[in-house]
Amino acid sequence: MTTTIHQGMPDHLWRPLTQHQILKGNTPNRIVSAKGCFLTDQNGNRMLDALAGLWCVNIGYGRREIGEVAARQMTELNYLAPVMTCGPVVDFAAKLQQLLGFDCHVYFSSSGSEANESAFKIARQYHLQAGNGGERRFKIISRYRAYHGATMGAMAATGQAERKIGYDPGPVGFIQIMPPYPYRGHPKLTIEEHGEQCAQQLEETILHEGAETVAAFIMEPVISGGGVLVPPDNYIPRVREICDRHGVLMIYDEVVSGFGRLGTMFGYERWKSEADIMTFAKGLGSGYVPVAATVVKDHIFEKFLSTPGNMQHFRQVNTYGGHPVAAAVSLKAIQIVEEERLAENASQVGEYTRIQIRQLLGDHPYVGEVRGIGMLTGVELVQDRQTKVPLPDAAMVGITTDCVRNGVLLGRNTNTVPGRNNVILIAPPLVLTRAEADQVVDTFAGAMKRALNK
Repeated sequence: MTTTIHQGMPDHLWRPLTQHQILKGNTPNRIVSAKGCFLTDQNGNRMLDALAGLWCVNIGYGRREIGEVAARQMTELNYLAPVMTCGPVVDFAAKLQQLLGFDCHVYFSSSGSEANESAFKIARQYHLQAGNGGERRFKIISRYRAYHGATMGAMAATGQAERKIGYDPGPVGFIQIMPPYPYRGHPKLTIEEHGEQCAQQLEETILHEGAETVAAFIMEPVISGGGVLVPPDNYIPRVREICDRHGVLMIYDEVVSGFGRLGTMFGYERWKSEADIMTFAKGLGSGYVPVAATVVKDHIFEKFLSTPGNMQHFRQVNTYGGHPVAAAVSLKAIQIVEEERLAENASQVGEYTRIQIRQLLGDHPYVGEVRGIGMLTGVELVQDRQTKVPLPDAAMVGITTDCVRNGVLLGRNTNTVPGRNNVILIAPPLVLTRAEADQVVDTFAGAMKRALNK
């Protein structure tokens, strides 16, 4: 027996990042279908999703071939305990190793938060078992404005103060440093000097904490939800040098940047500096299934090999980690990214989008900076271009709401830094065409012009 809840009746859904007081008597329209870059609600209204869900629907919505793979796998083998082995999961791990190009092992889970939690635990246990005084290496260094997840450890690593209000005290051993942020860097420094300064802050933090107490440094190649902060070219290679010098593991959080988003299959490829541990989610399954992975180089994995019974194995299990359906679907999603050259499209159409924004809005008094890489763009909005005072929340909400009314869903950084939630986020599916990019830009430009007139 099924029960139908009619549209317009109060629902019982607790939505994330939403103040439900404003929804009383005003239930949002329900999305009933999606195709390519577009969502359709129950009234037939179409909206271009310029945020790819939550940065994840890389291959676009409604791919029939994905549904066919999922249905076939569900009827053949719908679930298997993660300690057991099946073909799709083994093939999935092998595909990731092939794409990355180095010897590694893959631990599967279901979300970016879980992937990062696993990375932290692996890093701490690795040092403990590596025989280098690891019993003291427990600290994780991360960066302000970065988002690493909603679970307690991942939230502790997240450098967004507003996400933590009411949830402290969090786990101990998590430390934040400033990220590269050229737009708000010291005006007398070149971009390269700013990158060096930020890298040196990491080294100074390691030294002041005591290198023998630091397990790992985690970073997104490009900070995404925290405002699309693109590092200077010299920053990531310098971070790699510093971590090596002090025996600190380097973790790339590629939950957003992986699988084509930055115009390459993996974000780190732009800086040619590999990490010891990498985490993936979102684009890994392109939003069709909950899936995540923590990938470790084999020099890490080897420290977990020992005689059974001495507790040196990784003592964690995730019920849905290595799910056969998630593995089969993700393999197909990756195949689509490769065959349709979506990373290349992301590079070309993403840059085209930024060029169009600069042409239409480059002299707009609210536009402080347009920045990004691949199909990831941030537009920082300010009250004054000289002082760089952030545009207030109310004005930001007005602009994004105007865009929604006109058929385009944009994002903005929310609950990041108090008073600095002023970056518009544009990260559409990687299948976006130039004509669709024009629609995004024209709608955004129209909202900006109307905002100035109010």
